[in-house]
Amino acid sequence: MGYHLTDGIYPKWATFVKTISAPQGHKRKLFSAAQEAYKKDVERAFGVLQARFAIVRGPAQFFHLKILQTIIKACIILHNMTVEDERDDNEVVDLDYEQIDGVDNPSMQVLREQSDGFMSYIERYRRIRD
Repeated sequence: MGYHLTDGIYPKWATFVKTISAPQGHKRKLFSAAQEAYKKDVERAFGVLQARFAIVRGPAQFFHLKILQTIIKACIILHNMTVEDERDDNEVVDLDYEQIDGVDNPSMQVLREQSDGFMSYIERYRRIRD
């Protein structure tokens, strides 16, 4: 299982590493500053991808890890290609990625049968919560 940088709104799970609220000592202050910087970078990057691609806004917990990696890499490549294509070297561009367009996520068909993948997801979820 991996670890995820989070803030105070997330539950106390073993895989969530929250920011130290009042760090004492140089080492903990440095860790907190680095963690906040990385968390902000990741939030901005996903904000950019969510603004452009509906698939990134949708639920991802039932995708396989390899598929998620491929989706994210494809979205990043497409985003970079689009930005490069739209760029005018003489123009200063201020893109507002905080606004997510009003496109709804496509509906998903939920299968009611239990599968090995779903059962392994439930087991991982239980271990994280424990």
